[in-house]
Amino acid sequence: MQQDIHDGGAGADRHPADPARGIPAQRLHTPAEAASEPPHPGGRAARRRALTARRTRRRRVLKWTGGLAAFALVAGCGGAYYAYQHFNNNITAVKVQLGNEAERPKPVADALNILVIGTDSREGLGREYGDEGSAGHADTTLLFHIAKDRSNATALSIPRDLMVPVPECQTPDGKTVPGTARTMFNNSLGQEGRDPGCTWKTVEKVTGIRVDHFVMVNFDAVKTLSTAVGGVEVCAAKDINDPDSHLRMAKGRHVVQGDEALAFVRTRHAVGLGGDLTRIPLQQQFIGSMIRSIKSSDTLTNPAKLWKLADSATKALTVDSGIGSVDKLKDLALDLSKVDSGKITFATVPVLDDPADENRLVLKQPDAAQLFSMVGGDRSLTEPAAGAAAPEAPAASAPAAPAATSAPAAPAAPGGAASTAAAAVDAKDLRVTVRNGSGMPGQAQQAVDRLVAKGYAKAATAANAPVATATSIAHPAGKAAEAAALAAALGLPAEAVKTDPKLGARDGLVLVLGKDAPAAAAQAAATPAAVPSEAPKDLQRVQGDDIDACAK
Repeated sequence: MQQDIHDGGAGADRHPADPARGIPAQRLHTPAEAASEPPHPGGRAARRRALTARRTRRRRVLKWTGGLAAFALVAGCGGAYYAYQHFNNNITAVKVQLGNEAERPKPVADALNILVIGTDSREGLGREYGDEGSAGHADTTLLFHIAKDRSNATALSIPRDLMVPVPECQTPDGKTVPGTARTMFNNSLGQEGRDPGCTWKTVEKVTGIRVDHFVMVNFDAVKTLSTAVGGVEVCAAKDINDPDSHLRMAKGRHVVQGDEALAFVRTRHAVGLGGDLTRIPLQQQFIGSMIRSIKSSDTLTNPAKLWKLADSATKALTVDSGIGSVDKLKDLALDLSKVDSGKITFATVPVLDDPADENRLVLKQPDAAQLFSMVGGDRSLTEPAAGAAAPEAPAASAPAAPAATSAPAAPAAPGGAASTAAAAVDAKDLRVTVRNGSGMPGQAQQAVDRLVAKGYAKAATAANAPVATATSIAHPAGKAAEAAALAAALGLPAEAVKTDPKLGARDGLVLVLGKDAPAAAAQAAATPAAVPSEAPKDLQRVQGDDIDACAK
């Protein structure tokens, strides 16, 4: 532009206008025009004063418009800073205590496991939802696995009524909460002051899958998040009228938000068999649809909707301190956004009715162990395309999953006991007493935890035994097969099993840990298990892009 001015081109007689800076086009004088101008009164001195005045005014204009631009820049940065601080201040972060790192499952490099806890806390919600002021339990829980290559994700729903061992845990204020050998999963949070770290440890113990972070939401989060995205589309395969959740919905498709969205995910008595297992598919349908809504162009290109969503999400979430900032949550959201909705599989942990209580559940084995091994080993549950090759087995860092409830086939036991088929031994009803004779404290409880994870739900500790060189299993007459199956499950030789005449017909098995127990346990934990290539046959699941999933 300056070249045009000096060359006397079409724009030579004007400075170019700069609307962005608020500067109008400025007229320049050619020598001929200057000569033709009438003389200023007062001669050359007056003309110099007039020219100086014009330059001063021009500098004032430049300073004023430059100041506005600078102010706008600072204001813009201040707005971004305000938003950053605003969202950061919304977030509630909790530092959890996870105990001994050596006892935790090994991670799979670059994969992410996020524990999503939906608490039934009524704090601050009044009497509208019942149980006013309840601190809340682990009412709805999903273990969200994001593959290391971000090509797929799996969300495992853990039923609240599942009977599990809850390990000892510590709360942020230093309180130690004793472990419980067998209780409902939802008691892993809230009961006796347990915090999300207790639920985190419970999930790791039960599944053998390492958890990286947790996100906890309450009833109000469902209302605010569904409203922030403009509603979530759901489907009912029949008319629904549930007086407990207050959901009244006609057959067909609906867009729900606020109270109606909360009623939908809480509904269980008016669908399926009326229990928690029939409520889970509704929640999976709702979450899958919400993810689709969040990822839609209608949300991502709407600044007002994005602000409302970010504001609602950061207010609604309680997270661990490892992701307790906007930056960390943003990175987590970006990881999830890389996964196509059709590659997200929602599944329910395989369970059976608890023989001791028809209102409770136990893991269905070997299906549960198979599923945990697949997820922990970073194996996709997404249906492979026809003719597609099976994915390669993951690296040796994949964690070993808990073994089956029905004990595996065992080697021949002393006394001529024949090897017994797996189906003949029902591990969940077999009492196993564990005594520590290793001379090293804490081994008995660790052994019980491993046995419970393998399906021996009635395993329990007892008084220490005299120090023994080798681990052994004692059984009463008539239970050689059960003892042999236990030995196989623990990797013990047949010689470790013996009959104890002091034990009666009503007694269970007695496992005495010897000095070899710590090394054997460490070796078993370090040995990677083969990761199954297929999901359990009758696994309940739905894909994240399934728009035809309906509440039945």
